[in-house]
Amino acid sequence: MTDPAPLILSLALDPASQIRLDQLRQAYFPPERNHLPAHLTLFHALPGTALAEIGAALSALAAATAPLPLRFSGWRGLGRGVACAVESPALLALRSGLAQDWQGWLTPQDRQGFRPHVTVQNKVEPEAARALLDDLQARVPPWAGLGRGLLLWHYRGGPWEAAGEFPFAA
Repeated sequence: MTDPAPLILSLALDPASQIRLDQLRQAYFPPERNHLPAHLTLFHALPGTALAEIGAALSALAAATAPLPLRFSGWRGLGRGVACAVESPALLALRSGLAQDWQGWLTPQDRQGFRPHVTVQNKVEPEAARALLDDLQARVPPWAGLGRGLLLWHYRGGPWEAAGEFPFAA
């Protein structure tokens, strides 16, 4: 039987960027809501019933893809939170190709424009978010990193459950 739990696809980050973003998320995300490591979500809800097909497509894509250059370019307010903006033409192209291939599966959220980011704070009062945004803009400059693969997750209403890891070609 296939698993109907929706699938989430995220980008695996280089270790230094992952550690930095995890530390910021641990420091600023409300602890009662912080059940995940820092992540850059590519798709929020792919059909779990298509796990085998999605996994095969991701395996082939990852095997033919070099690590993606990323620029963690600065901080963006989310109203009730803060995210690190990520710039990468290669990432945009990769995600666009997948969206084209999977257009029949995409939810309205995943059909919206894609603005890559990693959320380090969410669900706080707007004043707290503005204060953190000002602080991070003043003390955490942009940096370069890499996307090193794709991570597939089952979503069952709580912490995500690993469903597959697809490292990019070296």
